[in-house]
Amino acid sequence: MNTTSLIDVAILTPLIAIVGVLAFSRKPNMREAVSLIAGVILLLVNLKLYSSFNQGEALSRHWLEILPGLNLSFRVDALGLLFGLVASLLWPVTTLYAIGYMRGHKEDNQTRFYVCFAIAIAAVMAIAYAENLFTLFVFYEVLSLCTYPLVTHAGTEKAKQGGRVYLGILMGTSIAFFLPAIIVTWLVAGSLDFQQGGIFPEQTPIALLSLLLVLFVFGVAKAAVMPFHRWLPAAMVAPTPVSALLHAVAVVKAGVFSLIKILVFIFGLDTLQEIPATDYLLYLAGAGVVLASLVALRQDNLKARLAYSTISQLGYITLGTLLAVESGVMGSAMHIATHALGKITLFFCAGAILVASHKSEISSMAGLGRSMPITMAAFFIASLSIIGLPPTAGTWSKWWLLTATLETDHLILMAVLILSSLLNIAYLLPIPLRAFFPGKQAVAGPITIHEAPPAALLTICATASACVLLFFFPNPLFELVSQIFTEGTP
Repeated sequence: MNTTSLIDVAILTPLIAIVGVLAFSRKPNMREAVSLIAGVILLLVNLKLYSSFNQGEALSRHWLEILPGLNLSFRVDALGLLFGLVASLLWPVTTLYAIGYMRGHKEDNQTRFYVCFAIAIAAVMAIAYAENLFTLFVFYEVLSLCTYPLVTHAGTEKAKQGGRVYLGILMGTSIAFFLPAIIVTWLVAGSLDFQQGGIFPEQTPIALLSLLLVLFVFGVAKAAVMPFHRWLPAAMVAPTPVSALLHAVAVVKAGVFSLIKILVFIFGLDTLQEIPATDYLLYLAGAGVVLASLVALRQDNLKARLAYSTISQLGYITLGTLLAVESGVMGSAMHIATHALGKITLFFCAGAILVASHKSEISSMAGLGRSMPITMAAFFIASLSIIGLPPTAGTWSKWWLLTATLETDHLILMAVLILSSLLNIAYLLPIPLRAFFPGKQAVAGPITIHEAPPAALLTICATASACVLLFFFPNPLFELVSQIFTEGTP
């Protein structure tokens, strides 16, 4: 097989898996085996693309010319590989977790869940390897539409209301901000191809660049920049595997990935430094980091607390890129991977707690470490990674983000990152600590709650272990993000 055609395989593998999922809709074991096998194949394909990229191969694929200069086409670059590898690694992991969760929780419409999940992963692969802004936008919208049935999976009025908010904000911002920004960019630059240093001509008015920057930052609402963030907590009505998909594998990561691509390869770092709006958006992102952390601190529902935590963590990625220096972009790119591992573990733990104990409120989880020690230990490890403390992966991305604030003399933003980490401690660590050391809240009597189903527990251990391993072996991640600015890419 031609190496270039592996791009097609990466995008089409999840779609081909849908045929098997539908064919075995009445045979759950076979249906889920198809999803797992497809996930493993996709991971191997992305690893092969990674290997070929490291050997210096130029990997691109043209699908269709819509208009002259407006193509559906794909190209492998360092940032896309990072996103593709993270998503393809976590697809089979999340599928395995979903088997334990969906069966343990006796969810309906499980076939529809696996079908929509597969479409979402196909859209993510297309976004990761999009060669131009038009291709990215097309599959960005596909991702919004195919995840709507996942958000409304329960079919309750609350789920439908959450779905309306979810789709309304994402589609509304795309139509009002994202699409007009793309059209104006095409008219001004004459191209939508991602290029090193950006694509805008030198004579482009600064006022127009400022307007476009604001439109793009707010138009890519999947990055959850305040005030267009409400879709994310609204979507928490979905089953926990969907929450994991939204927060770690697909949707929010597609948002921040798209923002990085636009800021680095449409505007360019040198241009960003000259745009007055950059500073305003920087401090807006910083304010969002702190405000979302403060809101998270007040949430008693575990998934709601984790949702606002995600909004804060996404602000790190936006902030790091808007600093417009290579160290900031590297920190943001690394945070895509480290946050994915930490946050998916936290959501897996939240789902395990719900399935095993039927508890969703943090105030009722004191002493839970007695009956679910593995789950709560994993929660503790993942919390350390989100905080950015050794020996966990989040240490490295936060290190680079702090370095970037020092490099650019943004000491206030450095203080914001430090304050946010302290708030992370305040809203995450008390959960496992009270679970293991409940004090007077301890419940006496025999243990009636046990760990989650084995499939779910296995994935929790795997992702928590990855949080630790990536601390001790960060070089592959560091070397990949270092190539974002290598000549000849994106």
